[in-house]
Amino acid sequence: MFVGEVVGNVWGQYKHRSLNNQRLLLVRPIDPITEKPLGEAVLALDGGVQSGPGSIVLVLDEGGSARQILGDETAPVRTLICGIIDSVHLRGKEKRYA
Repeated sequence: MFVGEVVGNVWGQYKHRSLNNQRLLLVRPIDPITEKPLGEAVLALDGGVQSGPGSIVLVLDEGGSARQILGDETAPVRTLICGIIDSVHLRGKEKRYA
């Protein structure tokens, strides 16, 4: 799992049938306190949490668990947004997002 910022939407004309009516987003990993980028953006499926560009999110980066949450073992998914973060408490520091 990692903390990331949603930086964009992704649209595709053709998708696997298990991704119909699912939102695809670009998420960039960030440091949860400083918000500095920690890597390149990755494609992630919104797991029903209604995140969008600018949201700070919790991302599950493990395919088997992502498919289990979706309830579809055939879904071609590795990365799933499973929560929107309101605040982080880390090493005595606090960062509020909401």
